[in-house]
Order: sequence, then C-alpha cells, then structure tokens
Amino acid sequence: MMAAIAAMVALPAGAGAGAAAAGPAGRAVEALTPERSGGLPAPKGERRPQVTQRFDAEVAALAARPLPVDGVSTLFLGSSSIRLWDVGMSFPAMHALNRGFGGATTADVLHHYDEVVAGLQPATVIVYVGENDIAGGATAETTATDVLTLLARLRSDLPRARIAYLSMKPTPLRWDLYARMTAANAAIRGQATTIGFDYVDVGGALLDPAGKPDAQYYSVDGLHLNARGYQRWTSIIQRYLAPKAPIRGEEPAGTS
Repeated sequence: MMAAIAAMVALPAGAGAGAAAAGPAGRAVEALTPERSGGLPAPKGERRPQVTQRFDAEVAALAARPLPVDGVSTLFLGSSSIRLWDVGMSFPAMHALNRGFGGATTADVLHHYDEVVAGLQPATVIVYVGENDIAGGATAETTATDVLTLLARLRSDLPRARIAYLSMKPTPLRWDLYARMTAANAAIRGQATTIGFDYVDVGGALLDPAGKPDAQYYSVDGLHLNARGYQRWTSIIQRYLAPKAPIRGEEPAGTS
C-alpha cells in the first residue's frame, strides 16, 4: 500500500508537487489503506529517521490521561508543535484532546497510532507532522508519502470525521530546509481530494513582508511557536471550523 501512495506523490525533477490521482475518494481510500506499522522502510540511499522507544513513556502517559467528560469532539495529533499548543484554552468549547508528542516524526505517530488514536471517534482531527522527518534527513517525496499514509489510515478508521492537515511551517532555525518542506506540502495538498482531507496553510501567516519567518511568532529557540504564534494558528483553525469559512482567501483543498 505504501508503494501505491508513493506512486501518487512522485515528484518530477525540479517540481514541487505530484498530480492528484483521479477517482472517488471512497474507492481511493480503500485502495490506500496502509499497513498497521510505523516501521516505514527508507528508499535505497536515503536517510530516514528511525522509530525507537524514545517516546514510549510519554505516549503511555498521554494514553493514561482521562478523556474529556463530554467526549472528544476534536483530536489534535502530531509532533511538538501540537504538544505545546494549549488546545483546551485555545478552543474551550471544542472538547479538544491533545495527543501530540515528541519531536515525533510521521513514523513515530504511526508506530504509536493505536495508543494515541484507536478507540476515539472525534468529529474533527487536526494533524501537524512531517517537519521532523525533513529535519531528520528525509526527502520531500518520502515525507509526503509517509504523511499521506497516516492521513489515509485516519480516513479509513474515521470515515465520518473532518480531517485537516496543517502545512509544515517555516521557522528561523530550519529556514534552509523550508524549500524541501514546501515541496512536501505541495505533494500532500495534491492528494487532499483523493484521500479525503483538508489541507490548511498555517505557514503563510508566520511570514514577514519580506517572505521570511517573522521572529515575533517564535520562541527563543527559533523553532517552536510562542503565544503570539499560537494565536495566529488558533485564529486559522477557528475560521477553518466555521461553516464555509475561507482559509487565507480560498476554500481548503478537499472541500466543495
């Protein structure tokens, strides 16, 4: 199944995105249902971040936390950009559950999928992952393939949920990697309709007028968002969740 997704997102030389495959989303999701493993093989000659036991204790603690009394309507899933987001304060009426951990790569999220996702039936899933894949040496194509594998699994397991993928963000610390992230973002966005998720641009709101990461939105490490940066993201997600609300002047991909 990984090979099927990889074929969909193969990037032409010098291009940033693969073409979207044709066909109804339901049939495509069935065909793309991935294996239930986070042990994703790296293409020959490519360095891919390895799944280890480094997050076992953190994920076990997440899974042991009591769920909201009124149930989970919105699940936030991904790496430290999710983990550090106070979603309860940002979205007090959403019955939000934060299952971000790490520094996680996409392979880490797939590896711990049963602990952070299985058994939940949220109406909405917000996903941010992939940035650490690129930082760990993965190519744009491999990162897009892995992210789409996760999104296809979510779509298969949660057929009624609204699933949003948040674009990989620019940061001062990893600015030299952003071209690769942009290529992966474009490839992921290109498959939104086929797999059945919404692509939400959260990176453009963090740039200054010169098109560089705006320091006012980042913590002192130059990597994670500060409170002002999370306010920007919160505003975008609030507009995304509002019926028929445009995201940065356009409808999110994967919707009609």
